[in-house]
Amino acid sequence: MTAQIIDGKAHAAGLGTRIAAAAETFGTQTGRKPGLAVVLVGTDPASEIYVRSKGRMARKLGMESFEHVLPEDTAQEDLLDLVDRLNADGTVDGILVQLPLPGHLDSLAVIEAIDPAKDVDGLHPASAGALVSGLPGLVSCTPLGCLMLLKETLGNLSGLDAIVIGRSILVGKPMAQLLLGESCTVTMAHSRTRDLAEKVGRADIVVAAVGQAEMVKGEWIKPGATVIDVGTSRVMRDGQTLLKGDVDFEGASTRARAITPVPGGVGPMTIMTLMHNTALAAFRRAGLPAPEL
Repeated sequence: MTAQIIDGKAHAAGLGTRIAAAAETFGTQTGRKPGLAVVLVGTDPASEIYVRSKGRMARKLGMESFEHVLPEDTAQEDLLDLVDRLNADGTVDGILVQLPLPGHLDSLAVIEAIDPAKDVDGLHPASAGALVSGLPGLVSCTPLGCLMLLKETLGNLSGLDAIVIGRSILVGKPMAQLLLGESCTVTMAHSRTRDLAEKVGRADIVVAAVGQAEMVKGEWIKPGATVIDVGTSRVMRDGQTLLKGDVDFEGASTRARAITPVPGGVGPMTIMTLMHNTALAAFRRAGLPAPEL
């Protein structure tokens, strides 16, 4: 068996086309574009690149991008004041504060200050609570992208056995809730789980988001399973720096039905689901029927 490669770039491009159409419809109905505000504190090069890419993508899809770059030594109250102004700004539908923040800032307090209706990162406790309760809300971008890839690859997920390896609030916990919402039977696992190989071997769906390069061995994968690899770790091999996922891609590809590569799998979907959430937030805030994206 050779696994189908789940092309995240192709899936993201298709989603982007639908988002652009929704943004155009929104503009026709409201006279303005959906707006995304991204806040960056400090000058971390990777974060700067990421913020710029989000702005470019928003504009490409017909949305407004408001980028706020603050000094490294920004005070907590000044950052919270900016969040308050963005909450009150009617042209801003989504607010994303780029994490991690400098060590002197309280990330949780900043996340909690964001209006849940504009929480396009899906990290506010109200957003997490809505997900657990099955209520409408904005869902964390990476797990939402993973779910989209799974549904587009497998169709109906009802009744499938799934394992989520990793328990972060960014990916693992919301991923498990999304799968439960699709009527999967979900096992939550992590780096300290006993008999992890045996648990992985029972799963029809494996979502690996633990942050350890090639922790999940190819021989663990149940023949015919679908593997979503969220991990990205840089490793040195033969003098070269390589980007590796949490799953042994070569080994798993001989057993899985379908698998995401690293890079090119989950990554492209993450930024596109941010755009999805911004468009969705805009329609909801305007009291308009949410589009099918």
